[in-house]
Amino acid sequence: MSDDDIYIVGAGRTVFGRYDGEDNELAEQAVRSALADCGLSWKDVEFAVGGTNGETKPDNLVARLGLTGLPFVTVKNGCATGGVALMTARNGLLAERTDIACVVGYDNHARGAFNASPARYGIGDWYGATGMMVTTSYFALKIQRYLHEHGLGERTLGYAAEKAFEYAAAHPYAWRRKPVTVDEAMDADMINEPLTRFMFCSPDAGAVSLVLARGARAFDLCERPVRLASVALRGRRPGSFEVFSPWLSPGERTSPSIDAAAAAFASAGVSPSDVQVAQLQDTEAGAEIIHLAETGLVPHGAQEEAYRNGDLKVDGRLPINTDGGLLANGEPVGASGLRQVHEVVRQLQGRADGMQVPGDPRIGFTHVYGAPGISACTVLVSEGA
Repeated sequence: MSDDDIYIVGAGRTVFGRYDGEDNELAEQAVRSALADCGLSWKDVEFAVGGTNGETKPDNLVARLGLTGLPFVTVKNGCATGGVALMTARNGLLAERTDIACVVGYDNHARGAFNASPARYGIGDWYGATGMMVTTSYFALKIQRYLHEHGLGERTLGYAAEKAFEYAAAHPYAWRRKPVTVDEAMDADMINEPLTRFMFCSPDAGAVSLVLARGARAFDLCERPVRLASVALRGRRPGSFEVFSPWLSPGERTSPSIDAAAAAFASAGVSPSDVQVAQLQDTEAGAEIIHLAETGLVPHGAQEEAYRNGDLKVDGRLPINTDGGLLANGEPVGASGLRQVHEVVRQLQGRADGMQVPGDPRIGFTHVYGAPGISACTVLVSEGA
């Protein structure tokens, strides 16, 4: 153990779904839950980071939590906000040489698909006129191309949806908890071909908070701290085709998810084959299929077989999105990346809120992806028994 090792010692979250109150109410609930999880109070926190995709300012949470004078950083990076917030908290502890940090992500979104202004992403109005700023259209086109290139059947999407809702049925914090069969997913209302309504997540409300500790302090606060072995953030390069980034250059195919995953594994000194439980961005079922391969967890073209064989279920070779992922939890944008880490931490500690991965898993991985092409990945390692 090094003084520069960073551990997650506390984790708290709210139920995800529809919420009639203010989003900062959810954030406060999550922070207080995470602090209680490791026996700390707000006055013990020395550095804080908050992320949201909404209009509120996370640093104003100090009005609810306490005016202690601590540095509080606000981040906003689309669907990658949670991963960026976690990295910022880690870096803050190391830079400030302090011991305790708190990170929180939250949002409370209205119903319906996101439909952002093209100008906000440096794109001409023509892109919005084509309907591509409605993300369901973009994702449908991307997965159609991917399935064709790698010889995968559309039924692969149904397998992904079935798995998500099977996990969610047992998870008390998930929003959509009714099991869905492959056939039900395939036969449901078509949104954008080939994606049906059971293959998309929905914007909703929720909050997640984590408490980080540096060095030996972690073992005073938690019976089984989880080491943040690495966290890597990468943006797009030529050759990527990303949401709100409507071009694809010739040559090598790249993606920020490929680069972030490779960097996270290299920094942690592990390989994708070492991972025992993982969380992947599944804005829609196709995204999970693509990200399985881009992160190196399953080879391109082998995803359908992995679903059919049960490899990705709780007792399989590599359980994926064991809380139901975005498909079942919905997506309060600022909270999603931290929800992933919360779930993997609980799995590695042997205290999962839903289905527990058997066999005492020790190495976990998370991946989040956001517009207009940014990805953050973490490797998490269980410490202690």
